[in-house]
Amino acid sequence: MIRFKVSLSADEAADKLVAAIAAYPMGLVAHANGQANCAKKGISVAADQVLEVFRPDYAARVWAAEKTAGIDIPLRIHLYDADGATWIAYRPAADVFRPYANPALDALAGELDAIFRQLLASLDAWKLP
Repeated sequence: MIRFKVSLSADEAADKLVAAIAAYPMGLVAHANGQANCAKKGISVAADQVLEVFRPDYAARVWAAEKTAGIDIPLRIHLYDADGATWIAYRPAADVFRPYANPALDALAGELDAIFRQLLASLDAWKLP
């Protein structure tokens, strides 16, 4: 798991990522805003959002390589507030697909991880460990 702090609020980070996803282009499959959803029920929680990101041509390649890997797509970016800061967490495609031990998925993971590094670079400067 890659996890890093940003100097943006969760909403600002989400806005930047949504714009980067559209510009790439990748697909924003879903955007779950837990804080906003809780607020509708009168529950106050710290920011917590999940962006699900993928694209149909990548999905078709995942299914062709390993149908059961469909459970692991779309890939997710988690934005949340903790310890007085906004955090981003992302599980790289290489980690997500590793259990399948499938060379076609490994190659696809390399492509996806390069894309996600570019998407995440739209936020504060950061480096992969």
